[in-house]
Amino acid sequence: MKISVLLTCFNRKEKTLNALENLMQALNTVSKSINLKIYLTDDGSTDGTGDAVKEKYPEATVLQGNGNLFWAGGMRNSWREAVKKDYDAYLLLNDDTFVSSNVFSQLIETHEYSKEKFGMGGIYLGSTKDMDTGLLSYGGAKLTNKFLFKYEFVQPNGNFQSCDLGNANIMMVSNDVVSKIGILSEGYVHGVADYDYTLKAVDKNIPVLITKDYCGTCTDDHSDIYQVFPEKTFKERLALLKSPLALDFGSNFNLMKRHFPLRVPFVLLSAGFKLLLPNLYVKLSNLR
Repeated sequence: MKISVLLTCFNRKEKTLNALENLMQALNTVSKSINLKIYLTDDGSTDGTGDAVKEKYPEATVLQGNGNLFWAGGMRNSWREAVKKDYDAYLLLNDDTFVSSNVFSQLIETHEYSKEKFGMGGIYLGSTKDMDTGLLSYGGAKLTNKFLFKYEFVQPNGNFQSCDLGNANIMMVSNDVVSKIGILSEGYVHGVADYDYTLKAVDKNIPVLITKDYCGTCTDDHSDIYQVFPEKTFKERLALLKSPLALDFGSNFNLMKRHFPLRVPFVLLSAGFKLLLPNLYVKLSNLR
């Protein structure tokens, strides 16, 4: 099976190298023949990440970003290069995610199940645990309320389970999917491009499945930025709302507009509420 590994990085040389080393160690435990090729976008790192990867893995394709690609743009850049070749699947991997030795067996087993059950390849999500708490940190989720955009993460339970939303910390995409819906969409700067992709797949009746077991570890480092809004000036709150590395309102708004259009007026009003009345917003949020 020919698999391309897609990553993007920025100034996390040790983490990036460790993530790839774990991946290669996992590859060595697989009995089935897997041909793996790395595609990494280095989005303007100043710590030599791209060069270090190229030195350790000379067969890897290391692409240079302009410093403004962030996660979604960097992953699109890597994926666009990979689709020029003929791969059976594309493995999206975050460089702060450390895969377990079972990752390939889990993903391939899920792929074989999808082919048998649905007659086509799908999207397969490898759930991760938080390294500190041992709790589920990233994986797949089921929508529970579309208007409020509420969802619950699906815990691996030894069975194949479908979901609506998926994190691309460990996400393998069959070429069957790419032939139908392409790669990650434009309009997303940093986050939620993976949510958009899995929602697009569900809309097209493409299987989106989580693996039977956990496939790695990754610490959930997303803090509730809204909690510090009352301490910020209006200008600072607006900057946080726009920043790709903070709330990335533009990307989130595009997600709502494309998949949950009835929520658009509510999302706009909610953003204004958070900007203009942050103390009241935090107070009401804490009552939930």
